[in-house]
Amino acid sequence: MSIRSSKAYRYTRKAIKILVPVSLGLYFIPKTLIVFFALGLLDASRNRPLNFSVLFSYFFGNGVLTWLLAPFNLLLDLLSLPYRNRGIYQLDDLPAEYREEIEETIAIFKRNPELIDKIVESSKRQERTMVFFRWYGRYSDKPFELSEFDRPFKYLRSAGISVFNKKSSTGLHFGPLRVTIRVLYNLNKMRNDDVFIEVGDYKQKWKDDPLFIFDDTLRHRSVNESGELRVCVFADVLRPSLVPIVFSSIVRIIRTIFKRANFLFYKNWKLLK
Repeated sequence: MSIRSSKAYRYTRKAIKILVPVSLGLYFIPKTLIVFFALGLLDASRNRPLNFSVLFSYFFGNGVLTWLLAPFNLLLDLLSLPYRNRGIYQLDDLPAEYREEIEETIAIFKRNPELIDKIVESSKRQERTMVFFRWYGRYSDKPFELSEFDRPFKYLRSAGISVFNKKSSTGLHFGPLRVTIRVLYNLNKMRNDDVFIEVGDYKQKWKDDPLFIFDDTLRHRSVNESGELRVCVFADVLRPSLVPIVFSSIVRIIRTIFKRANFLFYKNWKLLK
């Protein structure tokens, strides 16, 4: 076995990648780094259970971007008051207008089974596939057209379909921003216990309930260890707030910056275009 393929080499390399920037930060910007660590701890403490694995992943793994955005995300939490961040939501936790748009989004996809079949057929050779009909507030008719999404929505910002192939799962990860809430709805009936979403210490099996709404900046993963494809509505709605125009404006800014690079958000997915 070569040195580069050994565990010791990989761990040493990872440690260097962590220690070098942290040491430089402590030397050049110690106060700023300490503030960021404190806000990061406050933000990471929302995860349950809060253990070494969560903290290490948050500060030094795939949660680094979430950590760097912690001051902004915590500000969004304040701007959302009196609507507190529940982490995991029931549909009834949301205001009536939000519920109506979520239910209408799900109904649109249910009314178009032939389109869903086309998406599934295009996804069979990929591990995980995503197609959007709205992305951060703008309608998309490529590669498939669904004109029912080509109209104004007050709270819905993204809407699409994700397809998990057989024996396909994501790793544990954190979403970056809390400007929206993630809505998932499983379209095909699942019969197995090994098809679920896990957020912290909470696990929802898709066979028990097809709807799941959550704050995706919490550490989570989606698992499909069955022999069937999983087809899921994937949507984002603005967080409830007394100042929705602020949240809507942030979404527009993100869309403008990343309109030609949304693949950066879904680098582990095959985006159908």
